[in-house]
Order: sequence, then structure tokens, then C-alpha cells
Amino acid sequence: MDLVPLVERIGESPTAALFGLITGLIFGVAAQRSRFCLRAATVEFARGHMQDKVAVWLLTFSTAVVWVQGAQLLGFLDTSEARMMAVPGSWSGAIIGGLLFGAGMVLARGCSGRLLVLAATGNMRSIVSGLIFAVVAQMSLTGWLAPLRDYLARLWVTSGGRNMDLLAAVHLPKEAGLVIGLLIALLALELSRRNRIGFSRLVFASGVGFAAALGYGLTFALSQVAFDPVQIESLTFTGPSANTLMFFLDRNSILEFDIGLVPGVVIGSFTSAILAREFQFQAFDGASPMRRAMIGAVMMGFGGMLAGGCAIGAGVSGGSIFAGTAWLALFAMWIGGMTMDTLLGGERQAVAA
Repeated sequence: MDLVPLVERIGESPTAALFGLITGLIFGVAAQRSRFCLRAATVEFARGHMQDKVAVWLLTFSTAVVWVQGAQLLGFLDTSEARMMAVPGSWSGAIIGGLLFGAGMVLARGCSGRLLVLAATGNMRSIVSGLIFAVVAQMSLTGWLAPLRDYLARLWVTSGGRNMDLLAAVHLPKEAGLVIGLLIALLALELSRRNRIGFSRLVFASGVGFAAALGYGLTFALSQVAFDPVQIESLTFTGPSANTLMFFLDRNSILEFDIGLVPGVVIGSFTSAILAREFQFQAFDGASPMRRAMIGAVMMGFGGMLAGGCAIGAGVSGGSIFAGTAWLALFAMWIGGMTMDTLLGGERQAVAA
């Protein structure tokens, strides 16, 4: 695909924003139709079940791994200089931030990506939680919470000035990533068969994982023709939520992949919900759920920024390139989510996102 004519016509920054919009559109539609949600999967797993929520999450994750690793083996993609790999990773940030994010997503009844999808379908609870999440994420990036985030992140960092490549660290061949992805996909398909998940839902669940791979592919392709340096990145919602918020508040903000991503998700989810006749306004059921959601959003905003990514950014995008801190953050999110669900009473809490 020759991107030079497009870049010359609209510019590098608008092209990056356009690619973010396309990635977000695909994610928004696929996530809304598949009901993809890490919170729901962790809650289901915490209660001793391996049903549709876990199956959908595993299928999404494995699809991202297979597409990304397959593209790298074929020479179509190189994520060695991706944003998450090219800078030092924080082990302490992954652990502390992951635990906070996981616990927060249970309180808020959805991770940051899921809140964005639900907000576009009329869920007022998610709109409130999402705004709080974005504000706290921005405070953790450059505001009052930034010193605390920096301190916690620097307690334990990766060596060598880069994040750890897990496959290289354990001396596995490059093909191992693809094999791991295929094995997880087989597990996901078996769970899907047992739980009689419909074909269309499986396709849309795979679409979420494909969106993560597409984001890497588009930004990598742009980096090969752009004059200015372009970050190779993909789906994540901690930084983009904060950046999108500031884009509308600061006249000096510039277009980039992040700025297109969030509106793309909103448009995709909204359109999908309208076509499926699933758009409906929903509000908080009372003061207690509202307090929990607000506290959870704060925890996710700080935790996601500290962990280096949200459930999508670290859990799917970072996991698909085998970034060491991303896998640790994902594990911590599962532990944090399961622990919080247990503290809240387990079976008394609804699983559905």
C-alpha cells in the first residue's frame, strides 16, 4: 500500500489521525457486537466459570497475537520500535498500576475501553465514569498526580533502556509467538463450542483483536514514509482518553493517532448500537453504585497510566507484541479484578458489563 499520495495530500498528522479513526471504528463496532470486556471475563473466572465472557476475551487476545506475530514473520510489520517496546518499562508500575486498574474496572463495571463503547450506546453511567477516568489519567500524566506516578514507576524498571521482549528473554524462536497465539485460539474456540457462542459473535470478537493488529500495521506503514518520526502504536485508551480531552481544551493541540482513535470508537459503537436497536439511555441505579463507579474510574485513570496501558493497551496491544511489562500488568489486572469481585460479594454482583 503506497501511502505517499495520501500523506502528501492531507499531511502526516491528519493521516495518523485518520488511521486512528479507522482503527477505532473497527474496534467500536466489533467490541459493541461481541460484548468484549476484560472485567466481565475476570469476574466470570473469579467465580469458577469458563463461559462466554472468558471465551470472547481469549479469542480477542489470541487473534491480536496471531495477526501481529504472523505479520512480523512475513516481514510486513516490525514492532521492535513500537512505543511500548522502545522505552524502559516499569515492573513496579505494571504491578501496582495493574492491581489498581483491575480493582477499579470491577467497581466501575467496565474497563476504560468498555466504558467508551457503552457510553456511545447511551449508558450515562459510563459517560460519567469515562470523563472522570480521562481527567485522572491526564492528572497522572502531567498534573498533580504525575510526581507520584513517576516515583512508583521508577521503583523497578527494565534494564537496557528498553522494555523486555519476553520471547527473546526466554530464548524462544520468533515463530513461538505465532504458535502461542494459535494455541490460545484453539482454547478459545473450544470454550466457545462448549458455551454455544454464535458465529457472528466469534467474528466480532476476532474483529477486536484484528483492530489491535491493524493499528500497528497502519502506524508502521506511516512511519516508513513520514518525514517526521511516527510512533508505532495501536489500541489503548489511557493516554488517548487524556489526549483527546486536552485536544478539545487546548487550541495548540495537534492531530495524531490518539485523537482519531477515541472518536472512531464512539462513532463505531454508536452506529452498531443504532443498527442493532440496542441504543438506550441508562442511568445510575442509586447513590452507592455511583460512588463505586466514580472511585473505580479514579483508580483506573491512575492505575492505567502507571501500568503503561489499560486492559486493551497493555492487555491486548502490549500482549500481542510480548512486551514484558504488558504481560505483567495484564496478570495484575486479572488479580486485582478477581480480588475486588470477591470483596464485593462475588455472586451478588452482576457479571454482564
